[in-house]
Amino acid sequence: MLALAIGLVLNAMTGAIVFFNSPTDVMEKNLSPGTRVRIGGLVKPGSVQRGDNLNIRFEVTDGQHDVAVRFQGIVPDLFREGQGVVAEGKIESGYVLAADTVLAKHDERYMPKEVVDSLKKSGRWQEGATQ
Repeated sequence: MLALAIGLVLNAMTGAIVFFNSPTDVMEKNLSPGTRVRIGGLVKPGSVQRGDNLNIRFEVTDGQHDVAVRFQGIVPDLFREGQGVVAEGKIESGYVLAADTVLAKHDERYMPKEVVDSLKKSGRWQEGATQ
């Protein structure tokens, strides 16, 4: 009985679990449109475009690949080019992330380990450096 209950709970949670991905992960997994993802990396310098009605477009990079993100809303105060960011939403065609959540990160202590590892591997992250 307990195993059945645990199985039902885990089955119900699979749709709610969102794993973290780097831009390289997103490209390599070949995700289909409509897939919900959480992506993290650095805001690519020169990619931020602000529009009307709080629309913003930018790219998240891990040094190897970039993923375009579009978001409507107020971005955090720490959000800026070259800073760490985590965006969550659904993949659209052309690997554009339609984000419903954008979180700004200011150093490796608050950035998911996977992002830090990916940035270190690509040579874009140095310990103790301010971004």
